[in-house]
Amino acid sequence: MPSWVATVRETDPVAIAVVQMTPSHQVFGQVAALFDDYRAHYGQPPSPGFARDWLHGQLAQHRMTIAAAIHAGQACGFITTTVMPASLMLGTAWSIRDLYVAPQHRRGGIAHALLRHVLADARAAGASRVSVQTEAGNAPALRLYTAAGFQPVSGLELLNLSLRAPASR
Repeated sequence: MPSWVATVRETDPVAIAVVQMTPSHQVFGQVAALFDDYRAHYGQPPSPGFARDWLHGQLAQHRMTIAAAIHAGQACGFITTTVMPASLMLGTAWSIRDLYVAPQHRRGGIAHALLRHVLADARAAGASRVSVQTEAGNAPALRLYTAAGFQPVSGLELLNLSLRAPASR
């Protein structure tokens, strides 16, 4: 279990453990609750049971992985990733899908520790690259990712096709 030193509070450096989550892990319920807080932060209605079941399904079907930052038996943040084929390179590419630190634990290095954990795992797995996307106005996330060496991608456009029917008025 890798450990990282983070400053959970301004003057209180502590060791946190960054661990891979499974649905049977003792803090999985806490991580699912943080995940629901993350969704609510982005405007989704809270749904703790559904969020827990959804995360459980994603992990059980190996669609994503989740690493959690744990301090004193409490989950204080998480990062989710997916692995995709990188067909032109005959390799794999990792995608960071979500990164969230509970508000009371922010600005102390936990996001950095979670990101370092994923980058180390991706390198060890032989991934060709790691990608992340965030909102253009999310200055703290952009600072975190650029400080870690991520660079904007030019020459590509993000396109989506919604498969859900538009809400009736």
